[in-house]
Amino acid sequence: MSTQIYPTEPLQLWGKAKELREKYYLDYRDAHEKGGLRWAGGAWSFDAVPAGLGRDVCSLTSEPYGATLAHNKELSLECLEASENAGYARDLCSYMRLYWGSILIDKYPYGGGYPKPDFIWQDHICCSHAKWYQVVSDLEGGIPMWDVDVAAGPYKDVTPAKIKYIVDQLQDGVEWLEKTTGRKFDDELFIEAVKNEMRSTSLWAAVCAENKAVPAPLEEKTMYSLYVLATLSKASREVADFYAELLAEVKDRVARGIAAVGNEQVRLMSDTQPPWAFLKIFRYLERYGAVSVGSLYTFGLEGIWEVKEDGSWGPRTTPMEKGIEIKTRQQAMELMVDWNLSKPEWQHFYHPQLKTEMMLRIAKEWKLNGIMLHYNRGCEGLSLGIAENRLGLLKAGFPVMTFEGNMGDEREFDENMTMARVDAFMESLGVKKIR
Repeated sequence: MSTQIYPTEPLQLWGKAKELREKYYLDYRDAHEKGGLRWAGGAWSFDAVPAGLGRDVCSLTSEPYGATLAHNKELSLECLEASENAGYARDLCSYMRLYWGSILIDKYPYGGGYPKPDFIWQDHICCSHAKWYQVVSDLEGGIPMWDVDVAAGPYKDVTPAKIKYIVDQLQDGVEWLEKTTGRKFDDELFIEAVKNEMRSTSLWAAVCAENKAVPAPLEEKTMYSLYVLATLSKASREVADFYAELLAEVKDRVARGIAAVGNEQVRLMSDTQPPWAFLKIFRYLERYGAVSVGSLYTFGLEGIWEVKEDGSWGPRTTPMEKGIEIKTRQQAMELMVDWNLSKPEWQHFYHPQLKTEMMLRIAKEWKLNGIMLHYNRGCEGLSLGIAENRLGLLKAGFPVMTFEGNMGDEREFDENMTMARVDAFMESLGVKKIR
């Protein structure tokens, strides 16, 4: 079989994506030198709220920071061993252990020691979220911390009372931010950030929806470097504008039939975080003409979706697109909370069937031939119910391959065994390596 079926070309915005990511980490590191503020919190934190304190407020989101550390094998091992030597159990979230290790060894991958934040702004849906930063605060001698409970149940059961429960915490959090930082909260800056967040997360979903095309214009290894911008700063104008540019480029690739994998003959999706130190598994798939078009993780960690009139999954329509004018802090908070409660990756914290249904939707609409499930020991939250997901997918008739590993701890990933499982899975699909 020919090794080239479809035309390919590099992604034009690849360099800009790398520049934005590096700028984010450098801006955080250097914020104090420029008179700015630094805060730490998870990628799911309501980052539009601290944006109300000024344009010189920089964040360090924890999960992508953990992934950055995990990708650097030497530094990763140093951080993990430091956490273990300090007495933290090895079966805890590997991102969390990497983050703590970075503090313990006082190393920052972009130069210098760990840049201590001025305050912690976190939310709590995963079992480790609040406890993660309680330890960070303790290790750094007591950092002021505000945590928001967002576990209000699945979006299908949302009520005004549940939205109010979270909004009230955020309103109290604004008062806390003002007292903690000595700055006045600017409602206009906050509303602007909310709009940016909605643009970013809707546009990213729109980009992912373009991967329904055959051939797929993007493959998941590349998408990891693109979705991450929303996990860093989804409420920033830079990220929203970047995704607008990216959507235009991806639409153009679809129109011209440009493929991410030029020999595409098998379409797959993965699940949860990958083993970051072994992303070459996605390149190995290409030897079979197999492309991973994404995953619920890649699509829905930050992408916000809705069911369209034709019954398909697509980017959620923003309030601005509906002609809604956001005028007040209260209104912005209510819209922002409702928006976040619909996040796909929040749903399956409540029942595995909710995740199975979303995965089946992707399998059908993105025209998949099979599914790869990562039994990820490094993340209890996103791996919750994964065995039940496997059974649901098999029952619906989709071939499923499983492999064991850990997103952030390379010691728990067997590369040779995983490649052997890929070989066996491809054989079961009737696919041979392309010569």
